[in-house]
Amino acid sequence: MGQARQEPVATSLAGAVTEEISASLAPVDAELERRYPGDPGTRQPVHTVYVPADVLAADTVRSWGDRALAALDEHAPDAASFAAVLGLGDELAAPVYDRVRAKLEREPVEDLRIDFEDGYGSRPDAEEDEAAARAARIVTEGYEKGTGAPYMGIRMKSLEAPVRHRGIRTLDVFLTGLAEAGGLPDGLVLTLPKVTYPAQVTAMVRLLEAFEKTRGLEPGRIGFEIQIETSQAVLATDGTATVARLIQAAEGRATGLHYGTFDYSACLGVSAAHQASDHPAADHAKAVMQVAAAGTGVRVSDGSTNVLPVGATEKVHDAWRLHYGLTRRALARAYYQGWDMHPGHLPTRYAAVFAFYREGFEQAAARLARYVGRAGGDVMDEPATAKALSGYLLRGLDCGALDMAEVTRPTGLTRADLEAFAAPRRGGLTAPAG
Repeated sequence: MGQARQEPVATSLAGAVTEEISASLAPVDAELERRYPGDPGTRQPVHTVYVPADVLAADTVRSWGDRALAALDEHAPDAASFAAVLGLGDELAAPVYDRVRAKLEREPVEDLRIDFEDGYGSRPDAEEDEAAARAARIVTEGYEKGTGAPYMGIRMKSLEAPVRHRGIRTLDVFLTGLAEAGGLPDGLVLTLPKVTYPAQVTAMVRLLEAFEKTRGLEPGRIGFEIQIETSQAVLATDGTATVARLIQAAEGRATGLHYGTFDYSACLGVSAAHQASDHPAADHAKAVMQVAAAGTGVRVSDGSTNVLPVGATEKVHDAWRLHYGLTRRALARAYYQGWDMHPGHLPTRYAAVFAFYREGFEQAAARLARYVGRAGGDVMDEPATAKALSGYLLRGLDCGALDMAEVTRPTGLTRADLEAFAAPRRGGLTAPAG
């Protein structure tokens, strides 16, 4: 064969035109980098466990795990019985059940929030002061002794006028206790509830700035979650999406948006019998949250169910099926975190999460391997899909649904490779070298 004919290449625009266009877009480039830095690439817990401050104890995390294991022993003592309750197939029954039990023994709670708000209520100032100081001590000891959760912190009272001073004082007592006990832990998480206006988020930023300055901490060291549980937090009076403004008002400190199922539903007039995370009102709020947070590095969390798995086995099974179904529904909608309010919810939280990642693992691994090798297949994947596939596998690894050896075997990829695909540099994805 002869040498292929080389097509002539001609242009009309002078180089100065490109430079002029680039210069005009430089402010946009900078704003994109600032406002949309992408996912931080850190582990996101699959749930947040809420415990009222007055019942917090040094063994709370272990106690929740033991109570969850006891519930399994009583109501689903083997893989077959648990799978029958949840409708798991034979291929998933044993792997999921074994992993659930192992998780409850090793790390029953991934994220613990000590509640000084609705779950705690109004107490005398001296009592709440003492509870906040005790919470700081227990959190510090939990990290030192390995008896806590990977992520821990408090939900303070809101910055609404009636409770503002109390919320600020509790935050101060708690953070001061941590600082004086050796410093703020890496897994520290704070939750600001009942947000209605961006100015309340800005006020939280100013509070944290003042604390950092007083204690000689690096500026921006302390982040916080914003709880979305009022209509005003989703839609402003002018019809714009308030939640996007809340993220901007946090000035880079927002770590998460947490949906408050019952307060938000009540705010919209949903009757108590229909207040649930799959109500259309809940779906709308979370969809707005999800779009507002996309690309900002702020994670979105679903809410909870108030149907507790307690009582006779039949009632426990009904509650388990409900919780499992709601968790699977959330995962399919890319809400990878939710709230758990009772130890009996832990078995189905982990069963739903583990089943979600294990049942899709082989297909995801095969698709990613084909993409890396640029091999053919029945699905033509793009770089964005490779990002999603890698993120899916990383989440499965982080929670314990998957093992690294399982992922490396079919893909040939290391964790560093997966992270490179999941968090690409702006401008496109490329395969890892090698």
